[in-house]
Amino acid sequence: MRRRTQALFLSLILFATCGATVGTAEGSDQVKRTSECQGDWLPATPTGPEIMAGEVEFLDLDPVKVAKDVNWRTDPYRNRSWSMVFHSLRWMGRLVADYENNGEKAYLDRATEVAKDWVEDNPLGSAKASPYAWQEHPIALRAPALLCLSKHVSASWLTSSLAEHAKMLSNPNLYEKGHNHGIDQDIALLGIGCRYKRDEWSNLAIKRLTETVKLDIDSQGVLREQAPRYAIYVHERLKVAMDNITACGRKVPGEIAKRWESLEGFIAYSTQPNGFMVPIGDGTADVRPVGYDQAVKTSGDHPTKTVRVFGNGYVYGRTAWDKPESAFYSIRFGPGLKYHGHEDHLGVTYYAQGRDILVDVGFHSYESSAYRNWTMSPEAHNTPAVVGARFRGKTATTLSRSSIGQDRQSYRLTDKAYGVPRTRSVLVNHGEDVMAVLDTVPKGSQVRNVWHFARELSTVSNSGGRVVVKDKAGWKATLVQISMPSCKPVSGLKVVKGQQNPYQGWVSPAYLQKESAPAVVSPASDGPLLTVVVPGTDKPSVSCAGGKVSLETSQGSVSFRVNGADLS
Repeated sequence: MRRRTQALFLSLILFATCGATVGTAEGSDQVKRTSECQGDWLPATPTGPEIMAGEVEFLDLDPVKVAKDVNWRTDPYRNRSWSMVFHSLRWMGRLVADYENNGEKAYLDRATEVAKDWVEDNPLGSAKASPYAWQEHPIALRAPALLCLSKHVSASWLTSSLAEHAKMLSNPNLYEKGHNHGIDQDIALLGIGCRYKRDEWSNLAIKRLTETVKLDIDSQGVLREQAPRYAIYVHERLKVAMDNITACGRKVPGEIAKRWESLEGFIAYSTQPNGFMVPIGDGTADVRPVGYDQAVKTSGDHPTKTVRVFGNGYVYGRTAWDKPESAFYSIRFGPGLKYHGHEDHLGVTYYAQGRDILVDVGFHSYESSAYRNWTMSPEAHNTPAVVGARFRGKTATTLSRSSIGQDRQSYRLTDKAYGVPRTRSVLVNHGEDVMAVLDTVPKGSQVRNVWHFARELSTVSNSGGRVVVKDKAGWKATLVQISMPSCKPVSGLKVVKGQQNPYQGWVSPAYLQKESAPAVVSPASDGPLLTVVVPGTDKPSVSCAGGKVSLETSQGSVSFRVNGADLS
């Protein structure tokens, strides 16, 4: 039976400590349970019986038959992530852990057979080896599995392979400093150093880990990898690393512990009221963090601090904590694209009245494809574009103004991603839920924007500068576009759904999934372009006078001012 993985990164979490015995296997007084082999590094799939039956399943893809003599060039899905997990040998480690629990020696024998076959078929530096065998991340993920096996198997081929892994892990040219891969590399090297009492390996691992943590996590807990869901992975891996350091009789560096704790607040603020993390960057929409809001509650931020601006590129706001029906929004700015980020600067998301409204299209996979490229592009995010100008990737964006009140917040962001300044001001009103966005470009240029609605919403109507959407329960929301300062409705709004050439009107709710969803594409506008999103109604009354915009929502009256490029 297939089990849905919540997110790809969760399937990569490993556990590799340096401790000794942690107990006796149930049903057996001969087999000891070891800390090296027990823990949440073990995948949910495949299970021990499935592996013993010659079947492996990774990443929620269909199971694959594996012969007794494993073909290490097996690549059934042409999927790098699948091959990386295959060569990590975690599934071999599952057999050893099960052996510790059930005492079935056949499990240990098969694990030994698989590991030895991998070592023999993938010699370092040989053309015989699979191209995935000695890449830096599989090395880091495989070492803990081999280390686990070494607790029950004493063989020269195994100790030699672990020494070879340690040599590769120590190679500065392969080390991914300031990245989650580097953390995995340090955990692996620390494990081997501790297991064989090689202080030079253990010391190097702890030194590098400290440097990597300080580089990858800023003082506010923001991960520089530009995908909030990776903060969960890094948080889990650092807990493993700290436990390993302690088990090895070493002291955990204070900077590691401090940055580890700071991640918790960032994760909590990145989580929507429905419990799912906002899918920014390489992050799927089905990631549900558990327990991280406790960090906010105990830090003094909870429940009064409902808005947080993270200097490295994130604004998060909500009306309240612990209420699924509360409103939530995100805004992106900061350093240019790197690692797991997307070209989403100036992009917003909006959740209100218990529903996703404006969404990021999400993360599909790491495989190079036209769809993957589109999901990373500005057109796959709720962003403005300068018509006819070339987009300049990896451009930084500045948050130049913010006004944060309890019931209303407003922000101004600007950059030159299209060669000329583009400015976006965002205003969010709470209580009477409204999001207003003003996009401005220099005189002589034209602006347009795109808005991605949640896949649960369908289009009811599109006329007079208004697009109305609804969900299956009949709840409705309206997007209104107005040219400023004339306050005339924008004509020619286009609703796109499921378009493939070019891609538009899609979302990826989970890994390797995509579903059609309505996207609103505006026409080119000469003047400032005002977009107003009103949840809960299909008939918001909107009027303008002297720079003041007034409207009726499902909950009452709201007004705000447009002053140049600012909203207030």
